[in-house]
Amino acid sequence: MSFRLRVLGLLALTAMTATAATAWLTLRQATSQVQDSVAAGRQEVSRINDGLQAYGFTHGTWAGLSPTVSALAQDTGQRIRVTTETDVLLADSDALAGRPPRAVSGQPPVLVDPRPLLRLPAGQVPLASVKRTVTAIAEYRSTTAYAACLTRAGARVSARTDALGLPVVSAGSHSARCAKSDPGDDPRAGQDHVAASKCEKEQNLTACLQQVFNERTASVAPPRLTVRLGVRDESPATLAAAPTVAVASGVALVALLGALLLSRAVLRPVRALTSAVRGLGEGELERRVPVSGRDEIAELGRAFNRMAHSLQAAEERQRRLTGDIAHELRTPLANLRGYLEALRDGVVDPTPELLDSLHEEAMLQQRIVDDLRDLALAEAGALTYHRATVDLGDLLEACRTAHRAQADTAGVTLRVDTEGPVHVDADADRLRQVLGNLVGNALRATEQRGTVTLAAARRGAFAVIEVRDTGKGISADDLPHLFDRFWRADPSRGRATGGSGLGLSIARQIVTDHRGTIAVRSTVGAGTTFTVTLMATGEPVADG
Repeated sequence: MSFRLRVLGLLALTAMTATAATAWLTLRQATSQVQDSVAAGRQEVSRINDGLQAYGFTHGTWAGLSPTVSALAQDTGQRIRVTTETDVLLADSDALAGRPPRAVSGQPPVLVDPRPLLRLPAGQVPLASVKRTVTAIAEYRSTTAYAACLTRAGARVSARTDALGLPVVSAGSHSARCAKSDPGDDPRAGQDHVAASKCEKEQNLTACLQQVFNERTASVAPPRLTVRLGVRDESPATLAAAPTVAVASGVALVALLGALLLSRAVLRPVRALTSAVRGLGEGELERRVPVSGRDEIAELGRAFNRMAHSLQAAEERQRRLTGDIAHELRTPLANLRGYLEALRDGVVDPTPELLDSLHEEAMLQQRIVDDLRDLALAEAGALTYHRATVDLGDLLEACRTAHRAQADTAGVTLRVDTEGPVHVDADADRLRQVLGNLVGNALRATEQRGTVTLAAARRGAFAVIEVRDTGKGISADDLPHLFDRFWRADPSRGRATGGSGLGLSIARQIVTDHRGTIAVRSTVGAGTTFTVTLMATGEPVADG
């Protein structure tokens, strides 16, 4: 996988992990806190309702309610405002705490009803239930009046419920039971019997009797309360920071570990590459880096190995070239030195033949040096070319004229074969240098009565030059080395018969500079053909 894709994948994974973890944490925490807040609010409302209801049930009046409201406000943390259904203010926790009352919240008020719920025995006939209801009304009227009197007198009042669910109040350590009234003594008993007879027609007798009870006791029971809790625009509970910080730290840790793994995967080959480059700079040309994978880092390692291999090969070629030059110059210079010392010491007479031989040897060394200079300039791209339109037919004729004497001396036929006019954009002198080297090699490799042919033809957009001989040919093992410096196909041939060994290297570089190619094919015993291919100029001439 590409290094860029791995980085993008890691970043995307980290981002998705962080987003998912944050969303999950926020949802879970918000849901949990909402549930906790709702449950806590219900518990607080229930505690406030129970406390106020117990006070009204016990005391039979709302007088002296302020301490109970203060205690409930401190216990639940709620702001409590208590009013009657007719909006008469009874107590406000803000005022009781000594601060200006705040605006109440918009939540629905809590209704507190201190009246007891009747517990009528099951299975009784309706008339018995009516009788008990009337009795309960009388008892509750007398009991609540008694409890209210005790409360106003400052007594400590407590209450319990009897079998009907009515309060039985007591003051201090002495319990007192309000007198029960006989329903026959109550002048409103007749009305109660009429109400009960109406309730008998309803499906739920117990609910009807409770309604009658509430109506008959409304004048003496404490009024129902309207309790408002909370403050308007109160700030909601904030999310807990600890879980968020923990998850954020976990995500950051995962991202850090991913970055460390990625940096380790990246830096390991980079360190190896840095060490190899340092070693290469210190001359260790055999240094290579291990490469695995197909990403950009691996491609960089392969490029470095190719560069190191090229540098090592260039170094080897340079060493071989230096050795070849020393080898080529050592023997002739040693001969020149020996003859000069002999002439100086008078051991050898300075005959004209000896002086001509020494001069020829010096010229040969000069030619080697000139060829080396040309090769160095060509490989460095510093050779100067004067390009113009060149007719290859004229170029081949000029080359045949220049080598005719050598061909006649060797007994070899030198001929030119062209297929119509063929033109190229090239440096005529440099191409003549290439052809001169190829023709000279062909003449040396061809026996008497042999033939060397210079041919030129156009093949589509290309101009093809061929130098063919009928010589002894070159073996297949020697062909790959034909363009190496100082290499000769026949080791027995010396500099006088085999040239400097640099001509083909120079020829290949000149052809390459002309954006062309040079190739060779040979058959032992049949001959050799060198082919130079260049870009042609002008339109091809159609055959008439």
